[in-house]
Amino acid sequence: MPNLTRRKLLQTTAATAAATLLSHNSSAATPEKLRNNIHQSVSRWCYKQIPLEDLCVYAAKIGLKGIDLLQPEEYEIPRRYGLLCTMGYAGGGEIKTGLNRIENHADIEAGLRKYVPIAAKAGVPNVITFSGNRDGLSDEEGARNTVIGLRRLRPIIEDHGLTLHLELLNSKRNHIGYMADHTAWGVRVLQEIDSPHIKLLYDIYHMQIMEGDLIETIRTNAKYLGHYHTGGVPGRHELDETQEINWPAVMRAIVATGYTGYVAHEFVPVRDPLTSLSQAVALCDV
Repeated sequence: MPNLTRRKLLQTTAATAAATLLSHNSSAATPEKLRNNIHQSVSRWCYKQIPLEDLCVYAAKIGLKGIDLLQPEEYEIPRRYGLLCTMGYAGGGEIKTGLNRIENHADIEAGLRKYVPIAAKAGVPNVITFSGNRDGLSDEEGARNTVIGLRRLRPIIEDHGLTLHLELLNSKRNHIGYMADHTAWGVRVLQEIDSPHIKLLYDIYHMQIMEGDLIETIRTNAKYLGHYHTGGVPGRHELDETQEINWPAVMRAIVATGYTGYVAHEFVPVRDPLTSLSQAVALCDV
């Protein structure tokens, strides 16, 4: 096989493994028809061992609405399977270097100006941004700077009809030093912006670690929560009996707020990945 390079061999092996996995999961347990009170999607990075198109095929099969956290060059792929990119990266900064510092604003604005029109054309409803880390900056100053940055970005987002989401992450375990680590901080920022096109990405895994009180927090702050992520606590693995969140109860609380957006599964499977995804979809279909 003189023309079979190492890269081609690895690609072929990965594709074969993914095809086998998809075939093996063809009968994974899932409701015959979802209630769809919760519009579910799945975060791409948690299933990076599966080619994106294969993940789209399976996601459509089990009733998901789309794929979360895709890069601009991937935006169009889910549409081939009747899905959406439900949350896209669009140059909105990085976890450690975000809106809480004025010096980051120009680069973030340039990124959104470049990629938001592409996202809008591809039907991507949501894009993501971050607060950045504290690194000695007070929460007060960081909040003021984030408000300044979001006001600068607001016309770009509103002109294209998208929603920009500032993600809430835990600073206790996974993202030490991250500033937007409590719902109250994010809500305070958004109250000053007061735009239906700028919301919080409420990551249930991260907020369970930081503050708990999930259901009451969701009820109280529903106006500001535009997107949700799941993940078992502890460990960010399957939504099962090994972890502490009552997922049906949390999903019912989200439904009760009148929420019509997306809940994306962002857990890292430690068992058969597609079976775990299917089981999570069934569990959250309240």
